[in-house]
Amino acid sequence: PLTMPELISPALIMVVAALAIGPTRGHLRTAVVLLAPLLTLWAVWQVPDGVQDTVRFLSYQIEPVEGSPLRRLFATIFALMAFVGGLFAFRLARWHELAAAYFYAAGAIGVSFAGDLISLFVYWELMALFSTVVVWCGGTAAARAAGIRYAILHLLGGVVLKVGIEGVVVSTGSIQITPMLAQDFNSWMILCGILINAAAPPLSAWLADAYPESSFTGSVFLSAFTTKTAVLALILLFPGEPVLIGVGLFMVMYGIIYALLENDIRRILAYSVVNQVGFMVCAVGIGTQLALNGAAAHAFAHIIYKALLFMSAGVVIYRTGRNRCTELGGLFRTMPLTAICCIIGALSISSFPLTSGFTTKSMISQSAANEGLVWVYMLLTAASAGVFLHAGIKFPWFVFFQKDSGLRPKDAPWNMAAAMIIFAALCLLLGIFPEWLYRFLPYPVDYVAYTPGKVLFYLQLLLFSGLAFFLLLPLMKRTETISLDVDWLWRRGVPALAKKLATFFETVGKQRASLGAAIRELLHHFTARFLGQPHTADSDERALFARSWPIGTTALWIAILLSAYVLIYYI
Repeated sequence: PLTMPELISPALIMVVAALAIGPTRGHLRTAVVLLAPLLTLWAVWQVPDGVQDTVRFLSYQIEPVEGSPLRRLFATIFALMAFVGGLFAFRLARWHELAAAYFYAAGAIGVSFAGDLISLFVYWELMALFSTVVVWCGGTAAARAAGIRYAILHLLGGVVLKVGIEGVVVSTGSIQITPMLAQDFNSWMILCGILINAAAPPLSAWLADAYPESSFTGSVFLSAFTTKTAVLALILLFPGEPVLIGVGLFMVMYGIIYALLENDIRRILAYSVVNQVGFMVCAVGIGTQLALNGAAAHAFAHIIYKALLFMSAGVVIYRTGRNRCTELGGLFRTMPLTAICCIIGALSISSFPLTSGFTTKSMISQSAANEGLVWVYMLLTAASAGVFLHAGIKFPWFVFFQKDSGLRPKDAPWNMAAAMIIFAALCLLLGIFPEWLYRFLPYPVDYVAYTPGKVLFYLQLLLFSGLAFFLLLPLMKRTETISLDVDWLWRRGVPALAKKLATFFETVGKQRASLGAAIRELLHHFTARFLGQPHTADSDERALFARSWPIGTTALWIAILLSAYVLIYYI
């Protein structure tokens, strides 16, 4: 039987595919796009548990490939996401966008199997680099600006992470990935670097800023990798870190509030990513086996249903050219397949029974209840209702079922439809047969998702949330606004400050020019008076300095005058 060489990470298959996408053409490129993720998926399951081998780098033992159930679970969904994303995008996306997306996926898979901090950092930065390219492939001025802001924040996160890693290496002499708590400067730096990629506030606005500005195919890839690799890193490095409970709860509520305010359909989904990752971060903070299983399972399910929602939004944008709730409505008449897939994704993100969200998110809530974290349990429960408001109802309602917009677009092309059907089917299968997922979780699962109490509780919660939505429907209608939070500082504050500084320096420049002119005029009269300029018609006086002076004295005066002029001119 075929086996993987010990030192070769499955991520390298995606790297080779990304390099081959550009030179290939036609059906050969399609084959590369579709077959490479499947080959990577096979390779993922050839990696056994434990460190496969080591490489000597300087004085450190690099472990480029380490297997475990948790690592294989994340690598599996990343490879599957690359395949379905490639299927969705290959007919419309430009080759450089596909190549960047596959490099991006390679970075995520590389992080999954990285056995040491150095390997993790290298793949981490690979993701940051090529996800920025994916944003820029949106091709608009807004995409370029958002990509620059995205790159700056992720470079900042990379620097912070690198500082923490270097500190750990210096203080311990080890580069191994081992669980830790945020107790010193180095561990705090690592935690902060990871949380930036997890879109944790206050630096979370990069996600809602960048993802909607990418192309409708690029946003499908972006929704899957960066935040979920951050969740994996938190599980590996900071299980049971108490501060993550508060961070996760803040993310959960933050995402709900901003998603309810939004009008752009992809910004709604982007804020929803922050909300859902908040559940996972909170679970990592709880740190029990059930909570960590819940975080891993929910990350797996989230990639599927969130990509499904971004795909449905992408089809709408592709067919109509519009992306705002106020411009859409009534599309179910001519886009029934896209509407059905969107509804399945919306029910999944809302934890509706018989969908994947119910069988994974309920594990997190149950872990909080088991640990006696009453307020955490109550807030997570309230957040589940809020998710149903903004993603479960608002998004599909305003796009497909509100008042008729008069648009009659065609339904999804065959490849987009096939990609949506695959993920919609997985949402239902993992909801109906949760044991198919539970068997691959990192710890033994002693949890029953479907009990009469849980099913009744979630149905009541979601149905009353739906009732609240329609009672408050007049308040849910959005206007043409863009919601800002801390990103006001660099999207509005810094440009406004730069404009004021430019005006100030322009004024100073004009004053300086006037001052320079006055000084030049003064020096002109000075030299005319004292350095022997010709007589004027009105004066017979000879200049004081018209007589002969020693060369040294003359040079000294010239030096003094020039120094004074330069000094005054440049002050």
